[in-house]
Amino acid sequence: RFIACPQLARTVRRCLQGGAGPGPGPQPLLLEFAPGPGILTRSLLDAGFRVVALESNSDFLTDLQSLENSLDGQLKVIHGDFFRLDPMAKGALKPPAVSSDKLFETMGVAAVPWRADVPLKIFGIIPQQLERNRLWRLLFAMYECSSIYRYGRVELNLFISEKEYTVLTAKPGKSKIYQALSVLAQLGYEIELLHKEPWSSFATNLKNGALAIPKAGMLPNDHFCLVRLTPQQNLFTGGLKPSNASTFIFMVKQSFAKPKSKLTDRLNSWSLDNNDTLLKALEIPKNAAMCNLYPEDYKRLFEALQNSDLFAETFFHDEVLASTRTMN
Repeated sequence: RFIACPQLARTVRRCLQGGAGPGPGPQPLLLEFAPGPGILTRSLLDAGFRVVALESNSDFLTDLQSLENSLDGQLKVIHGDFFRLDPMAKGALKPPAVSSDKLFETMGVAAVPWRADVPLKIFGIIPQQLERNRLWRLLFAMYECSSIYRYGRVELNLFISEKEYTVLTAKPGKSKIYQALSVLAQLGYEIELLHKEPWSSFATNLKNGALAIPKAGMLPNDHFCLVRLTPQQNLFTGGLKPSNASTFIFMVKQSFAKPKSKLTDRLNSWSLDNNDTLLKALEIPKNAAMCNLYPEDYKRLFEALQNSDLFAETFFHDEVLASTRTMN
């Protein structure tokens, strides 16, 4: 686990405040996961936030609970793991596994319609182990309006590796960088880069004290990036809905199995014989490769397929189910 050094606290506070001070009125609520020793937690409290701290490591709980007891309700500490929210296991949950319903009830946050304002801001550092899997799981939950997204367009403020930020924001045409994750993230979220910080500004609780910086190969990876992910208000317009979103996700993932393949070949594999008419209606060139389509093209393609008599969601059913289980 990476732990922010004290000199970074002011920068994070400024980014999450948006440059403004606490000011009058009620204190804004922030859910912080994996706060560790509470370096950033203290800075967020000083900025005027009410903080709910979700900590899974019992080694850090005692100090955080002491800080909680010294304040007048501004901090609430919960033993839990943000990445073990709503596990698929049956029966009563044992900490650090947490139910999002119980968590939101404790915070006093009620569900709001999708097109309403952001009901809650979340802040934390994504662990580097299984970083990509964790981003995928959040993406699945957002598209399906499950877990934390049952409560509306929850805003994420996350430290992620520069490598993964590069993938999230990659543009069409870069076949080795532009991926299914790029398409789905850009379509689903407004992505804002708030700050880039060198890895050296973070400590670690590894026994040898070393920084477990992941290798990136051809992608830049010299920084941790503080990124704001706000779900798009107009995501569920047209034919895309939470009920068929897992099918859409799988369609995009399957399309990138061979990113340089032609869209016409992919449509043929789906047993569609009116390809020319469909592509003309969508204004997509016949020779377009999968890695050249914009995120909006994928959404328009899916919506057109939904209206096609030859396309059935059951075509993807088993693959979608297996993929969803894997992510959970």
